[in-house]
Amino acid sequence: MPDDWRRALAIVAHPDDLEYGCASAVAVWTDGGRDVTYLMVTRGEAGIDTLEPAKAGPLREREERASAAVAGVTQVEFLDHADGVIEYGVALRRDLAAAVRRHRPELVITLNFDETWGGTYWNTPDHRAVGRAVMDAVGDAGNRWIFPEIAAEPWNGVRWIAVMGTDAPTHAVDVTTGLERGVRSLLEHRAYIEALTDTDPETYARDLIEGYTREQAGRFAGRPAVTFRLYPR
Repeated sequence: MPDDWRRALAIVAHPDDLEYGCASAVAVWTDGGRDVTYLMVTRGEAGIDTLEPAKAGPLREREERASAAVAGVTQVEFLDHADGVIEYGVALRRDLAAAVRRHRPELVITLNFDETWGGTYWNTPDHRAVGRAVMDAVGDAGNRWIFPEIAAEPWNGVRWIAVMGTDAPTHAVDVTTGLERGVRSLLEHRAYIEALTDTDPETYARDLIEGYTREQAGRFAGRPAVTFRLYPR
């Protein structure tokens, strides 16, 4: 991955989306003095079957803030779109363009928005809607005649969009030094993990993150890696 940048904005649908791999790379970046901001389109309030949304949303927000802190991220924002029914469209593009103008990143990060994971598992509507909207909103953010009601000045300084979790990555980050914090970052989503699986949360987090980075290492010189498909702007 390019490393000649100072500010990144990571935009995903839910709390925990960034922790399934990307947080290890974020830890490496923040260690290097780079500024990374997280933007969640929802609060993940529909993500725990045993907990009603009014209680799950605040819980998952707390878990996300704690998780981000482990990776060295101090700024986490939430847009309050409805979890599970995010709609791609002008309203979402406007919200994301406003965030890009406000934070003025050089790198924007989002999650796989293909129809499937690995050609097998169907991707969620939220991931697909947010990822597509991110790709479009970066262009919107630079055009003063699109969403002129946004107070912040247009921003054309995004140099790359990095999409994590794709089947055809083009770039990678060596996460040797960030791997342990990637595990700990995912582990901060303890309530979510405990509702998701009967596996011990620490075992679940470690097996998943270490397994993912080992799997990607085969493509990138044997080093534990978090991978992205990079779109230059």
